[in-house]
Amino acid sequence: MQDSPFLRACRRLPAARTPVWFMRQAGRSLPEYRRVRADVPMLEACARPDMIVEITLQPVRRHNVDAAIFFSDIVVPLKAIGVDLDIKPGVGPVVAEPIRDAEGVKRLRDLEPDDVDYVTEAVGELVGELGDRPLIGFAGAPFTLASYLIEGGPSKNHERTKAMMYGEPELWGELMRRLSAITLAFLRTQIDAGASAVQLFDSWAGALSAEDYRASVLPHSAWIFDRLADADVPRIHFGVGTGELLSLLSEAGADVVGVDWRVPLDRAAQRVQPGTALQGNLDPATLFAPWEVVAERARDVLARGRAAEGHVFNLGHGVLPATDPDVLTRLTELVHEETAR
Repeated sequence: MQDSPFLRACRRLPAARTPVWFMRQAGRSLPEYRRVRADVPMLEACARPDMIVEITLQPVRRHNVDAAIFFSDIVVPLKAIGVDLDIKPGVGPVVAEPIRDAEGVKRLRDLEPDDVDYVTEAVGELVGELGDRPLIGFAGAPFTLASYLIEGGPSKNHERTKAMMYGEPELWGELMRRLSAITLAFLRTQIDAGASAVQLFDSWAGALSAEDYRASVLPHSAWIFDRLADADVPRIHFGVGTGELLSLLSEAGADVVGVDWRVPLDRAAQRVQPGTALQGNLDPATLFAPWEVVAERARDVLARGRAAEGHVFNLGHGVLPATDPDVLTRLTELVHEETAR
């Protein structure tokens, strides 16, 4: 396992080839995923070990990617502790009673391993199925979870979230501390069951200025990464629209920083802290262009990625639902062929 190209790249060690996996590879674009998920609500699928295992393995079988990503959703730990929420198709997570006061924050209890025993079961089975191919565990970062809880669902402006962060810093701090503990417990559960790496998704962090991120978010993400240091697994940090935050995402303690498509990797390498590998960052929309364009742009990402201390090839965000799976397979082959040593 330790010789896997993915783990070696994460640790900034020479690898047999540049490893590749795709965010949201386990789902949406795959016809076999749609068949398995037919008539099964998302959160139910995330709580059934048999479905978790099958969906996680599907892109490994089809694309021959260098790592699997655990099939779940960032709101799973919130659902597990009793938050009344659902994932509505075409909308995303919707919270029945948004949390906007101290009483609401107090209702957020700690996450216990028994709350997500299906995660432990699924990870254990996946590790056996994957053999020497790493499994990446993941969780939503506290700021992104806080935004969903406060806004009640997806938000373009995060106005209620920022209003609490700016106007009620003590309440904000307590909410973030509780969410940090929940996130840490969710990641620990996956690591203890055998995950070889973890990724912290801060999907909405790009809505913040660097000053606000440093003051109100970074300490909590750093707390999580610090308490995972003894697990000796690579820690990946990713957010969308975070070009101005790359140094801070790195400073939080990540071994690998995911870069979206807006910042070229050679520039990103100059922004992150020394000792940080990079992940990314082909624009997902590129996959709808003719193959010659996809190949040219993928080679450009690989060339720029050489400026990083370690490089994991990925998209700059998740696979779009209408993506042709055959293009992803072909892209994986291209990266492997271009970088084989």
